[in-house]
Amino acid sequence: MYLPPHDPHVDDPMRFKPLFRIHLMERKSATVECMYGHKGPHNGHIQIVKKDEFSTKCNQTDHHRMSGGRQEEFRTWLREEWGRTLEDIFHEHMQELILMKFIYTSQYDNCLTYRRIYLPPSHPDDLIKPGLFKGTYGSHGLEIVMLSFHGHRARGTKITGDPNIPAGQQTVEIDLRHRIQLPDVENLRNFNELSRIVLEVGEQVRQEQQREAGEDPVLAQEQPAREAEAGPGEDGGGKPSDGADGAAAAEQPDQSSKGQPFVLPMGVSSRNEDYPRSCRMCFYGTGLIAGHGFTSPERTPGVFILFDEDRFGFIWLELKSFSLYSRVQAAFRNADAPSLQAFDEMLKNIQSLTS
Repeated sequence: MYLPPHDPHVDDPMRFKPLFRIHLMERKSATVECMYGHKGPHNGHIQIVKKDEFSTKCNQTDHHRMSGGRQEEFRTWLREEWGRTLEDIFHEHMQELILMKFIYTSQYDNCLTYRRIYLPPSHPDDLIKPGLFKGTYGSHGLEIVMLSFHGHRARGTKITGDPNIPAGQQTVEIDLRHRIQLPDVENLRNFNELSRIVLEVGEQVRQEQQREAGEDPVLAQEQPAREAEAGPGEDGGGKPSDGADGAAAAEQPDQSSKGQPFVLPMGVSSRNEDYPRSCRMCFYGTGLIAGHGFTSPERTPGVFILFDEDRFGFIWLELKSFSLYSRVQAAFRNADAPSLQAFDEMLKNIQSLTS
């Protein structure tokens, strides 16, 4: 199991924890050992369910128990998972979320089903190299997100989840056709000014989506001409690109080479104050929020901030919160998708598990 570093240190390396091991014996036989718990290896079982899927089962779950009962197990888990004690966490809401996570994860006793995950394919035109990123999610701690590119859109898919947004869901979606020009640093400190800029772009996006859906008959007739101006290209939803978008993006100053100063607006909370103070470029995006148990999910406006090749951020306007993401540097062998179609199919499958 690859665990994220302790919150909020997104730049620290992933942590590695063995869950089971297989001893190959003579005559193609093998023994399986469960590595869960603190009493050493013990008897386990592995079953191949189907292609790209298998399950593990512990046959001696008493090895997972501690003499001090569930309270000792919780405190040990807390030190390993969060690197702190419950007394260190003063926020009651955060204590509640941590307890929910412990109850949810500990009930399986290493009886788990594993499904293959492909790393996203890359293209020379991608904004940055796609891949896995560690991200800050407020009281939920650090979570792993997969950044992938789909034409004019980029998507951040949760590989690990929480009581609000489970794994497999698109936590952020970025519209690469709509650059956002941030104000100067002094005006950027004003949250209302940033909100005004983002919501104006959001309204523009909404109107364009209505036109693309054919709700404006006048613009529907002009669509072929606009497509010719823009050249071939489709966004992640199979919708034709709008030539006006490309022109608007081209008119905006190129920030990719020189960058610009960046600071969080007043009132925006961040788990990590050690974020970059300059960025390359920003885009309009939406972030997925929901109540506990993935109730009443909705996409809300935000800003995607590209800092460098290995770090990006997202400001959630409605939550007044900032998430910082840092690339997972661990190398995963044989994890590349055999085709774009196979990768897209995998994304659909993991999202359907929690939809």
